[in-house]
Amino acid sequence: MTVTDYLISAVLVLLVVPQLRGTTLNLANLVLPLVLVAGAAAYYLKGIPTEGHDVQLDLLTALAGALIGVGCALTTRLKRGSSGVVAKAGLLAAALWITGMLARTGFVYAVHHGYAVQIARFSREQLITGAPAWTAALVLMALAQVLARLLVLRVRAVRVG
Repeated sequence: MTVTDYLISAVLVLLVVPQLRGTTLNLANLVLPLVLVAGAAAYYLKGIPTEGHDVQLDLLTALAGALIGVGCALTTRLKRGSSGVVAKAGLLAAALWITGMLARTGFVYAVHHGYAVQIARFSREQLITGAPAWTAALVLMALAQVLARLLVLRVRAVRVG
């Protein structure tokens, strides 16, 4: 992993800090996570392989990301504030968010620190075509996590507000 890889991961993990403090839901905190994840996707994603079981891998990781995102949103407290709906993540929401981000970083770290052979063997056995397939799957997982969290929070906010 490069310094850039670590920085991107750190920025995405640190998105949890404002969530813990509590923020009024507005356009800025709707768009910022989308822009950051889209930027990471543009940086890492060079295409989405569709051979072998690559699509199944993408669907599975996207589902995992979406479930984590929904979990984050459902464990975030919402209340009406003077300037709109305030969202404040609890420890479980923060733990889920960080777990999703660190799972991806941990996978990439494992590839570069002694587990590449095992991952390559697993990939061959499961008909996953290689590094581009894993990259696409991990980026789609991150996108799904962010989108699911934002969508569920906004739907819940409408009910509170």
